[in-house]
Amino acid sequence: MKRKLLSLFAKTVFVCAVLSSTVLSAQLGEPPNDFGVRLGHIRLTVKDVGAQVRFWTEAMGGTLVKNGPLTMIQFPGVFVLLQEGQSTAPPAGSVIDHFGFVLKDINAARTRWKAANVTYTVGTTNPSQGFVEAPDGIRVEVFGDPSLPGPIGMDHIHMFTVRTDIAAIQDWYAKVLGGLPGKRKTVATSGVTDCVYFHRFNLSFSASPMKREPTKGRSLDDIGFDVKSLDDFAKRLEELGIKLDSSPQQIPNSKIRVAFLTDPWGTHIELIENLAPTGN
Repeated sequence: MKRKLLSLFAKTVFVCAVLSSTVLSAQLGEPPNDFGVRLGHIRLTVKDVGAQVRFWTEAMGGTLVKNGPLTMIQFPGVFVLLQEGQSTAPPAGSVIDHFGFVLKDINAARTRWKAANVTYTVGTTNPSQGFVEAPDGIRVEVFGDPSLPGPIGMDHIHMFTVRTDIAAIQDWYAKVLGGLPGKRKTVATSGVTDCVYFHRFNLSFSASPMKREPTKGRSLDDIGFDVKSLDDFAKRLEELGIKLDSSPQQIPNSKIRVAFLTDPWGTHIELIENLAPTGN
């Protein structure tokens, strides 16, 4: 009897530990991969931060949060980081054309966008897919999935390069950031798209008939990856022979530390430590 009670107690402790871990993961978003990396944010350089805040909170359902001097909109799996400034051009024509969210009720969202005079499109092949237009020429792919546990979630960042580079770009993100090369089912058309997974989210890669411009300076300036220890990660990159654009530095009035690099195809990448506000 005593042995059975001890066994039951051990199982109970194990279940509680799993539940505690699940709650913690929910607070932090996706867990880091084996390299200590997870998708962190998309940085937008915009003319009017207030207009962007209204779009991302009212039209898209995100939550406004602050961390030190940073203004961010939080979604499950990603922060949209807003900085005021003059961009050189919208994302179209650069390596990163757009990024995408999945919504539980796409039709309700379209009704909301129509009432707010937000421009959106409906896919011709898949009516549950389309695009919504944010200010500053930022195009966001959206598609519906009634099985989604919450109202909205991050899905992908879509990058374009020449077809012959796609295998190399998958290898680079796997080697440098620990992504898992694979394929995802496309939502706009039938078929699959080459990608690299960071848990549920992915960087998708499609062929472009023309050379794409770097992202730095555009309204979608960079994509950010959260790292456990920026100094350790920077040292690992140095061992791989990858040079940072800027060494790790502290953002004033915060615990946030950042460094930048650019991938061989022109994507500006921010490595960031302590991005999430306390409690996230």
